[in-house]
Amino acid sequence: MESLVERVLGPAAPGERLRTDTLFALAMAVSAVVIVRSVRDNGHVPDVLGWALLLVAHVVIVWRRRAPVRVMVTLMAILLVYHSLDNNHTAPMAVSMVALFTVASRTRPRNTLLIGVGVMGVMLTVKFSEGMAEGAESLRISGWIVAFLLLGVYVRIHRQYVASVVERAERAERTREEEARRRVAEERLRVARDLHDLLAHSITLVGVQTSVAAHVLAADPDRLDRAAVAK
Repeated sequence: MESLVERVLGPAAPGERLRTDTLFALAMAVSAVVIVRSVRDNGHVPDVLGWALLLVAHVVIVWRRRAPVRVMVTLMAILLVYHSLDNNHTAPMAVSMVALFTVASRTRPRNTLLIGVGVMGVMLTVKFSEGMAEGAESLRISGWIVAFLLLGVYVRIHRQYVASVVERAERAERTREEEARRRVAEERLRVARDLHDLLAHSITLVGVQTSVAAHVLAADPDRLDRAAVAK
């Protein structure tokens, strides 16, 4: 379920983003048409202007991930006109909730709070001005708004957690590689130091032996034969 939400409503690869969002908006538009044709007791069937507003709302939602707040504000303006004409109130429910989810999952908590309070404030004000029955119905819808906002917040927190885990793993891998390179460099330095000490000792010993041989030959040339000098 979580992977499905991430794929449809969450981040996607750059090459797949526009295609996925377009197909998803098209599916929501088809479902909105089905709802208009099947649900007749929640507003009347949209006229030409109502259908145009409903279509524009589903077109705008395609860019929800590029500019979630601007898309949400634009959608609120479109749907405010749509609902004020007493068109079918259930049809645009899906696109509204998707826009709310995107704001909560892709923007800062302050934006989520402001958008949520703004949407519920406008809706409750309009509905309670129409009567207590409509106001009570808007309270039920407010529960869905809060649920989708919380779902978006959860997805955003989970995404940040996964990103932090990946970052820590990459940092640990870089640290291990740096530690391995440091140990190799230290081992090479130790080998070079040991080799230098060994060569220096050998050269010093050769020099001492040569000096002694030269001194003996100079002091008493007849004392040693060639074999003794070589020894």
